[in-house]
Amino acid sequence: MAHVELSISDPHLARSPDPTESSLDRWAATVADAAEPSLVIDDKAVIVAVSASFEDLLGLTESAIDRPLVDGVLQLLDFGDGGALDASEINKTPPLLALSSGRLARGLVRVRCATGPRTFDAIATPLLQDGEVVGSLTFFSTV
Repeated sequence: MAHVELSISDPHLARSPDPTESSLDRWAATVADAAEPSLVIDDKAVIVAVSASFEDLLGLTESAIDRPLVDGVLQLLDFGDGGALDASEINKTPPLLALSSGRLARGLVRVRCATGPRTFDAIATPLLQDGEVVGSLTFFSTV
């Protein structure tokens, strides 16, 4: 039988964040260097940071930074007919649902990419600053 040992670190010994740097800035710097396909959006759903692997996954040829997530970068498709996703469904996608709900969100998204439509499993978490949602962080995985 396998043995698993867990330990919990003392949160009071954790590194104190730089008070001049926002939570959004810290996550943006992390995602910009991340190997995983990921992105950070602000509370207006504007892209703050993307990983190089996310750009490769979508086949982006220009920077996604400072562009709106929906229609600006992600062209979301309906699973049924392959057309543009209905506006009433867009806010239910993980990056936007994490913003509006302040909770973890996960789901499949169909996106128009440079090489054609692709489906991704997306998991998003809200990013908080002083108890308020200031953005979301989303990881993508090809299905």
